[in-house]
Order: sequence, then C-alpha cells, then structure tokens
Amino acid sequence: MSSFKAYFGLDKKNDAQRADLSGNIVSVLQAGCFFGALAMGYFSGRFGRKACLIASGVIYLVGSLIQCIVGLGSTQEVGLRVLYFGRFLGGVGVGMVSALVPSYVSECVPKAIRGRCTGMIQLANNIGIMLSFWVNYSASKDIPYGEMQWRVPFICQMIPGVLFTTAMCFQPESPRWLVEHKQYDRAAKTLAFVARTTPDDPVVQQTLQEIKADFEGKQELLVLRQFALMGESRAIALRCFIPSLAMFWQQWTGTNAINYFSPQIFASLGITGTNSGLFATGIYGVVKVISVALVLAFAVEGLGRKRCLIIGGLGQAATMLWIAGYTAIHTSGTVVPASYVSIVAVYLYAVAYCIGFGPLPWVIAGEVAPNHLRTVSLSIAIGVNWLFSFTISKLTPIMLNDIKYGTFLIFGICCVLMSIWAYAFLPETSGYSLEQMKYLFGKDVITRSLQDAPGGWIFLGGRRAATVEELMAKESTDRDDTSYRDDDPVKKLDAV
Repeated sequence: MSSFKAYFGLDKKNDAQRADLSGNIVSVLQAGCFFGALAMGYFSGRFGRKACLIASGVIYLVGSLIQCIVGLGSTQEVGLRVLYFGRFLGGVGVGMVSALVPSYVSECVPKAIRGRCTGMIQLANNIGIMLSFWVNYSASKDIPYGEMQWRVPFICQMIPGVLFTTAMCFQPESPRWLVEHKQYDRAAKTLAFVARTTPDDPVVQQTLQEIKADFEGKQELLVLRQFALMGESRAIALRCFIPSLAMFWQQWTGTNAINYFSPQIFASLGITGTNSGLFATGIYGVVKVISVALVLAFAVEGLGRKRCLIIGGLGQAATMLWIAGYTAIHTSGTVVPASYVSIVAVYLYAVAYCIGFGPLPWVIAGEVAPNHLRTVSLSIAIGVNWLFSFTISKLTPIMLNDIKYGTFLIFGICCVLMSIWAYAFLPETSGYSLEQMKYLFGKDVITRSLQDAPGGWIFLGGRRAATVEELMAKESTDRDDTSYRDDDPVKKLDAV
C-alpha cells in the first residue's frame, strides 16, 4: 500500500532498494518460522503437542500486537526495526504451529480420513491467505489514506490467533505422545474421543496395542538420540528424509512467490493499479480455497497421494513455463490477447498447486515419518519449508526486478523435476496406518513406486514388490518361529 510505503519511507527508495526492503519485510517472518519449527523437535517431545500449540498461539499474538503498534512515537528507522522484530516473533509462533499440527493431526485421526484431515492444514492456510488478500483489498479501497489503512490488516491477523489459542485449550493430547510417555488410559480416552466411541471399544484397544508395540523400547528418546536414530537403517533414514524433501519441493513450486508478490506479477501481465492488482490477487485466493477443498473432498483419498502429486506438478510446470514464455516475449507491458491467457494461467497454476504440492506435502510429512522420530523429523521438515520460504521470499522481488521471465522458468523446471520424483520414487501411502508405513519403505522402494504409478509397469519388466499384507504375514511367521525356538526345551538344553 502507498500509505505503508510513505510511513516507512519506502517511496523515497529506488526500485532495487524497494525490492530489497520488500524482501526483508516478508522474509524476516520466515526466518522466525524456521527457528520456531526447529525448536519443536525438543519441546513437543518434552511437554506434549497440546501445550506447545497453545504456547505457539500466545507467541504469535504477542508478535502480532507489536506489529499493530509499530512506529508509534518513534522514527521511521526505529519503527522499521520494531516491525522486523514483531514479524520475527510472530514467525516463531507460526513456525511452531506449522511444525506441530501435521504430526498432531496425523497422530489423532483414523487412517481412513488421515489424508483428508492432514490436508485440511493447507485448506486452512489457503483460507487465511485468501482472507488476507481481501482484507488488504478492502483496506486499500475503503479506509482513507493514512496509517490506519495499513494498521487494520495487522490488527485483523490477531483474530485467528485468538480463536486458535482458545480452541486448543479444549482439544485432547496426542494419543501417540501419551503412549510414548506411558499414559495408556489417557491415550485410550483420546482415541475413543476422536472415534466417538468408548475406551473399551475393541477397535480402540487394538489401535492402542499397535501403538504400544511400535513404541516398545523407544519411549522418551532424547533429541540427540532421535537424531542418531534417524540413520539407524536405510529405511528409517529414507522415511525421515522424505518429509523434508516434500517440503523443499513445495517451496520450489514458486507458490510463495505468487502469494507474496502477486500484485507485481499481475502488473507485469497487464493488470495495473493498486486496487486492481489486489482484487486480482483476491480472486487468486478464492480459486485456491475452492480448489483445495474439492481435492480434499474427492481426490486425496480417492485418487491417492501419488497421482495427485503427479497431476498437480505437471499442471504447475505447464502454467509456469507458459508465463515464462509470455514474459520473455512480451516485454513492452502492453496488453495483448496472450496477456489474458497468462492471467488465466496464473489461476490454473493455483488449481494445479491445490491438487498436488499444496496439501499433499503436509499429508506425506505427517504420515511417512516413524512414530518414535516423528517430532524431530517434522521439525526438520517444516524448518526446511520455512528456510526455503525465507530464501524465495527474499529472492523473488530481486529476481522479478533483474531476470524477470527467468524467475518463472526456474520454478517451471523445478515443477517438472518434482513430478518425476513423485512418479518414480514415492510409493502410494493412502489406506495404510502409520504403523504400516515401515513396510512401504523397507525394500524395493523404486519398484513399489513404479508399481503404484500410472503406466509404471512398463518400466518394471515383470518385477513386483511384495504387498504390505504379504510382508506383515511374513513378519508374523518369522516372529512365531523365533518364539517357538526360544520356548523349545531342546534348544534351551543345547544352549546350556
């Protein structure tokens, strides 16, 4: 907003300085998110998911309050520094909640709806982004020029923080955290609460026994010990690495480049004027909310994680490469028929993002990581997410100013690469419990991934990975044989 630029003296800067300051204001929040996410590897394991989620809400509210009163009774330079601090502190709270919510949701809900529920994180993100677009548009359009024009959006961001912190006080603790800390009765009550049944229900008791068996010998691991166990075996290392890789890919789709700098992008496509750019950005937010809601309702469990990622990644690649080509050819800034196609391409990009690499990395991150290492794996994954969100937020305005179409070309190529990864290197995880994930990544991962991919049989030459049911049956047989040998008196006599 021009009022914000004037208040902090940004209107007196040249284009390069303004791009640098815009990147700083956006990226300092991501820096706070990075540290907040990493901190959860220790604190959520020590104090529980619920307590840390409540604390994250309080920290976010304090940071937001500082942003609301920034600049009062101070110079422009001091006000800008305080704004940086407020956004960093608010970012710490956002990073904490972003690291905890995927594990909290995946640990609490039944496997039949786990993907849909975990994907709701992205829906909530998109609703928040959409509302921020429209708040900015309304403030620019309806509030008279002055400092309240930009303070009101800062004030509005406190509302979801208050609602979240209040609502979390009435939520249960994660049943898997409770089992890890040997609070079995509370864990059974939580599982029963989520399933809307009683703790004595056979399904609840069976789930509880599966969780206890998975945690056997792994209770209350220290953070450093968890880091060491991430390399315990190839399968464990892979399961701990995939959440970080999925989050890395999500950022390199270029989505945050459009989220934060969409008015500038729409201006480069022919939509000029502050209000027009903000209105077009608001429509972009609506498209994303509707798209991700439809995907969660009909596709994430029906089509599966893998197919959604492939379709979404290829759709994003096509639209990004189109925008890159348009920006490279049409450098005059005049509106031509292709300009309208490019604007549609931005909206189609949003649809493709919401099909695949918008909601699905959160789903995959929350379910692939091993139970006893989930908090530290997700803390690292969300830290990676915010680290590259910070990087892209800092670089995007500079890239748009310096290399223009190359910005979209880079993101388009990344979308192609991540689609190949989803096709050839990621098994389908839909329909399996958290305790069954170890069978998907134990061996023959690439074979299983191609087996689950559309047309992947072409590359297999008749090879086939064992099903999860076959692997579970084999493990059960091996366990029974071991138990029989241990109980055999002849074997015991020979041992003596």
